[in-house]
Amino acid sequence: MSKIQVEILGLSASPSAGGAYALLLKEVFGVRRLPIIIGSFEAQSIALEMEGIKPPRPLTHDLLKSIIDNLGATVSEIIIDELRENTFYAKIKIEVATLSNEIDSRPSDAIALAVRTGAPLYVAEEVMRIASFVPSSEDADEDQDVPGPALSENKPGKKNIPETKLAQLQDQLREAIEKEDYERAAKIRDEITKLSGTQN
Repeated sequence: MSKIQVEILGLSASPSAGGAYALLLKEVFGVRRLPIIIGSFEAQSIALEMEGIKPPRPLTHDLLKSIIDNLGATVSEIIIDELRENTFYAKIKIEVATLSNEIDSRPSDAIALAVRTGAPLYVAEEVMRIASFVPSSEDADEDQDVPGPALSENKPGKKNIPETKLAQLQDQLREAIEKEDYERAAKIRDEITKLSGTQN
């Protein structure tokens, strides 16, 4: 499976999203961005760790990290490997001595664990192709310090109607995220997923 390394770019709340939060991931060696809608508990857990705030008692993700550490295991990587029926799926790769195992997880829980363990984050290329967007040129300029791979294999002059519609939807998705309208962003992402499915 081809995978792309990503990093957390931001975490935002939106009153219109019914208490949900948007976690925005960015390619380490590129400009594509992947929004994932997560719950408030997982968002708080990620934010606390990123800001270096230690709660008086361990949160669930702190407990999970302690168990992994006490078993002598390490989290070697997190990968968001699937998008099925508009839901993201992830795997936590854990290694103990010479053994390696992958555990199914929600992306939000896997990422909360990753920020505690320093494990690298990856997204399957297929998931990035379907659900990511390219930011507007002014936002992309901020990310030009690291050159990235080509974002599309499409040749000039070969765009068809679905690809044009897909590009329009990705622009709308970017605008919705910039305006912090995450409920609309989730709906647009669902449309992108459906349209991408019809092109396969």
